[in-house]
Amino acid sequence: MKTTTSLIVDHPFLGSFSREHLDLILEHAVEVQFEPGEVIFKENDPANRFYLIEYGKVTLETHLPHDGDIVVQTLAGGDVVGWSWLFPPFAWHFRARALEPTSAIVIDGAHLLGLCERNHDLGFELMKRMAQVVIQRLQATRRQWIYREGASKAA
Repeated sequence: MKTTTSLIVDHPFLGSFSREHLDLILEHAVEVQFEPGEVIFKENDPANRFYLIEYGKVTLETHLPHDGDIVVQTLAGGDVVGWSWLFPPFAWHFRARALEPTSAIVIDGAHLLGLCERNHDLGFELMKRMAQVVIQRLQATRRQWIYREGASKAA
């Protein structure tokens, strides 16, 4: 069985971090399990952590007043869930829900944010990687919007 340390080192998001930075991140990292249908976090709730998915599937969803819940993106092993802990107002922008048995490493974002303030090399590297996650989410949201607009015009 892999340890939390080896899971983090092997995860694509953190795999090439320096050993020094990985050790800092590991101080507040824990492996967690989610059952199918389990809500990981809710839209607008306080955001203070992020998840490195080891295996399983997680859906990111949002609620539209006239359309109900829509899936923005489905994530799987090797993906990252949660970037809202980095930016005020520190609230989740989506709801995350496990679609199948899922294992992830949860990292205390508030602690990590403090580490980044004190260690700018760590902060810069983390921000570059999280910016890519944000870009992927924006593109997924854009594709979802285009699809929904096309479907409503065809109807």
